[in-house]
Amino acid sequence: MYNSVIKIMNKRNSNSKIANNLKKIRQKREISQDRLSKLADLSLNTVSNVESGLNPNPTIETLLKIANALDVGVDDLIK
Repeated sequence: MYNSVIKIMNKRNSNSKIANNLKKIRQKREISQDRLSKLADLSLNTVSNVESGLNPNPTIETLLKIANALDVGVDDLIK
């Protein structure tokens, strides 16, 4: 699974897809960025940067923490 995640992340515009999917899923669950950062054990800055697309290359570990906190698969964030 990690290899497919890396391949997808290397595709052009993957960050905007991740950012858009993250925001959509987070808002659907009515979770603030601050709450998500606590659930995922990440800094608020990290969550904000991934969601805004400012983080050009979130690590697989970061994506896994966010996905687990939102109770979705990593594929839901990157598709």
